[in-house]
Amino acid sequence: MNRLLTGALAGVVATAPMTVVMEILHRWPRPESEPLPPHQITLEIAEQAGVKPHLDEPSERIATILVSHFGYGAGAGALYAPLAARVPGHPAVKGAAFGLLVWALSYLGWLPAAGILPPATENTPRRNALMITAHLVWGATTGLLAERWCGSTTTKNWP
Repeated sequence: MNRLLTGALAGVVATAPMTVVMEILHRWPRPESEPLPPHQITLEIAEQAGVKPHLDEPSERIATILVSHFGYGAGAGALYAPLAARVPGHPAVKGAAFGLLVWALSYLGWLPAAGILPPATENTPRRNALMITAHLVWGATTGLLAERWCGSTTTKNWP
């Protein structure tokens, strides 16, 4: 149980630098007109659940940031920590690979299957690069934090 909770905490903390990267890349070199996926996902789920008409802008923002974005980071982190303990390698590399897997399973898998977002294959290359980069940052950070806080028998040689 300790690994699950520590992984969830690592995932939450790692969502902060991921969010910074997403915001920077969303605005650079020129701002994108389309909102970032966490906002799109939250609004679509709220629409499908029939609660969107009851959400004002502050409620949408709270639901997007705290529930959708950081909550998803916690859930994915909780999955990561027990799996990573079984895989050899540097925690940043294992974490980055897991972050890429989370992106693929989400943006090519369950989000389109649930009718929440179109598949990433319909996004611009810039949008996919933004989201893949953000997930690599999240994964590497989650990997490093989970390793520091959980410890592991597979990666004793990293500083």
